[in-house]
Amino acid sequence: MNDQSYWAAITKAHRIVLKVGTSTLTRDGRLRPHKFTGLARDVACLMEAGKEVVIVSSGAIAVGAHRLGWDHSGESVREKQAAAAVGQIGLIELYQRRFAKRGRHVGQILLTRLDLEEHTRFMNARHTILELLRLGVVPIVNENDTVATEEIRFGDNDNLAATIVNAVEADLLVILTDVEGLYERAPEAGKPMPPLIRTVDRITPKIKAAASGAGTRFGSGGMITKLQAAQTAARSGATTVLCHGKTSNVLQKLIAGEIHGTLFAPAERLHVRKHWIAFTAKTRGRIVIDKGAAIALEKRGGSLLPAGVLRVEGRFEIGDSVSCVNESAREVARGLVGYSSKDVSALAGQSTKEIGRVLGYSNGEEIIHRDDLVLVGHE
Repeated sequence: MNDQSYWAAITKAHRIVLKVGTSTLTRDGRLRPHKFTGLARDVACLMEAGKEVVIVSSGAIAVGAHRLGWDHSGESVREKQAAAAVGQIGLIELYQRRFAKRGRHVGQILLTRLDLEEHTRFMNARHTILELLRLGVVPIVNENDTVATEEIRFGDNDNLAATIVNAVEADLLVILTDVEGLYERAPEAGKPMPPLIRTVDRITPKIKAAASGAGTRFGSGGMITKLQAAQTAARSGATTVLCHGKTSNVLQKLIAGEIHGTLFAPAERLHVRKHWIAFTAKTRGRIVIDKGAAIALEKRGGSLLPAGVLRVEGRFEIGDSVSCVNESAREVARGLVGYSSKDVSALAGQSTKEIGRVLGYSNGEEIIHRDDLVLVGHE
């Protein structure tokens, strides 16, 4: 596809995830009610046209910090959690009031990484959001900052939004931020704005180099997290558009075929479960594999067999997600193991015929079956 074709394809998007950043919804920690009014109008109009929209919203910590009289977003995890508890009420209240004027209900969904790393909970979240969409309700998703710690938090809503794209199999991810899009280099104060990149068909080292700088004083994401989100969404088969939050009715304009911001092209779609394995499930250890096994996985689409295992690093149990790396420590694949780390170590280098003799039982010939394995090192 050429650049124009990527933009034209947006007009056919049916299910959309809209990520709204702190810088769009607030100014110096204060909510900007007119922004909520505009968002509700934009989303409601698309819903009237038969589209489905999930909103992933930042802003709770910023609002809470302002209400508590702080000039920062919290200097400790506990302060951030407290600010989120205070701010989430005001945030969802504004969404509720604005959408009610458009005849729409909203549903609040608060998640942590832990909720999505475990597959059953991931599927529960998926089913809830899909049911809300079926009922004509607007799901409002946010990270549950009141209970999230560094170990279980996403850290930014860009990557949370990309995970939701996979969970609901969305066609389009729109990220509203405080810049026009991705520039060829980072803008510098007092200097002319660098050229805007309109279309990115693949995220290369050059594209990554163009993304630099941190988030806002109250927000947590920067351009790097937006590239990560775009890359993750692409493997769901979704297009990502990064554009300025000041653009009124931006969703309607994009669906109508107008060009705004920077478009990140979709890649080959992974099935929801395989995408979860590759991008969401937490890896519990590593299996170092030999050259022959790496070729079998990457070139032949095979399963990982005991003969290709060199050694095990870390501890894991049956069903855990692990990373498969070659002898140079390059990650080749991720997958769900059929044996524990102790048993994989015992089977390393063995023939499949020896599994029963070595372990005293067999859980199948594969350490990781190809249906439970996703290539990642070739990206």
